Amino acid sequence: MIAFQVHTQDTAPAASRPLLAQVQKAFGFVPNLAGTLAEAPAALEAFLALDKAFSATSLTPTERQVVLLATSFANQCEYCMAAHTVIAGMQKIPSDVVGALRDGEPVSDPKIEALRTFANAVVTARGRVSDDDVQRFLAAGYTRAHVLDVITGVTVKTLTNYANNIAQTPLDAQFQGRAWKAPAAKTLATAAR
Repeated sequence: MIAFQVHTQDTAPAASRPLLAQVQKAFGFVPNLAGTLAEAPAALEAFLALDKAFSATSLTPTERQVVLLATSFANQCEYCMAAHTVIAGMQKIPSDVVGALRDGEPVSDPKIEALRTFANAVVTARGRVSDDDVQRFLAAGYTRAHVLDVITGVTVKTLTNYANNIAQTPLDAQFQGRAWKAPAAKTLATAAR
């Protein structure tokens, strides 16, 4: 394994230091994800810009977390699954919804399930979803703008999922209580349906 450093404001490249200061101010700590991305200032800047853009989409906070968790599940990102489970709890997203997302299982709310299914399809099909996938998503009450909002969420999460998977970013103490292990390949294939 090639070790990646989790930077602090003191050890980060100069261009990353003000970005880490922003993260510290926003979250009250610098998550290991940001410290890892700080190795490449452009990567950290891209993450922060994409995250801000995704937060401004027309999806609700619950819907945004569904997209982020569904993407993280499909990409088997243990770090992001734990982190977004904590964030979902802070946002008062129902525990049954979060539990289903963590297990790769259908969500009981049909509209949220359509969102989970569509986000998963975008990831697993690498954006080459079928017209039927899009029609089912639209039929659930979403719009063409929401299709693009989902793609924005998948984009930001793919960046962080891939970075965490390659760097094997250690889980922050704040997320330890919601640690998650990637399921076996069979479970992943079932969740993709």
